[in-house]
Amino acid sequence: MSDADGRTTHFGFQTVAEDEKAGKVHGVFTNVASKYDVMNDVMSVGIHRVWKDAMMDWLAPRDGVKLLDVAGGTGDIAFRFLKRAPGAHATVLDMTESMLIEGQKRAEAEQMAEKLDWIVGDAMALPFEDNSFDVYTISFGIRNVTRIGDALSEAFRVLKPGGRLMVLEFSQLPNEGMQKLYDLYSFNVIPKMGKVIANDADSYQYLVESIRKFPDQEMFASMIREAGFDMVKYRNLSMGIAALHSGWKI
Repeated sequence: MSDADGRTTHFGFQTVAEDEKAGKVHGVFTNVASKYDVMNDVMSVGIHRVWKDAMMDWLAPRDGVKLLDVAGGTGDIAFRFLKRAPGAHATVLDMTESMLIEGQKRAEAEQMAEKLDWIVGDAMALPFEDNSFDVYTISFGIRNVTRIGDALSEAFRVLKPGGRLMVLEFSQLPNEGMQKLYDLYSFNVIPKMGKVIANDADSYQYLVESIRKFPDQEMFASMIREAGFDMVKYRNLSMGIAALHSGWKI
């Protein structure tokens, strides 16, 4: 989060100038793009797919709607959405072109090409008109945004009245002892696995640190309300290792 004068933010546990963070995050995801799905397996102990399916269950995709998936990377959420609602349309936006390229290489991308758009862009300054989309999703991406409040305000702006926001993100376990155990795994195992898998321990170290810096469930729900959303709710996944947050533009 940025400090009171708005000039600094965090990059993992480091304090950096706000205008430096996007470039640093871009570097991380450029480095891990080709190993992104494996990275998610490492970060979530293999259950990110179950969490994404839970996201779709709550979202209940419908034909005829327009989805914007921000930080959509390799297309996981868009593909799941379109499989459940073949008559929908999805726009995948990511600030890292190499992530989008990985997504476009996947078999689903070819099968669903006429229902998909891939756009390089910034979550804090979306290149879309007001009231353009029915659904806005962001999965494991919002913690990497320099100003989370700005991204949520942009989500509100581009959603149509009656539109829905859903965020899937790593979160905080409610039990302190369990959180300590998960931290022990995160800080001691994940960077080492990143070194083995992608020859890049530093990027994985940042990803672990970024989880610990992200607001807890209640605080993030408050941020969503502050952006203008109503009926804000959340559901813990795997006891709070991750959480789904939902809000509506009324």
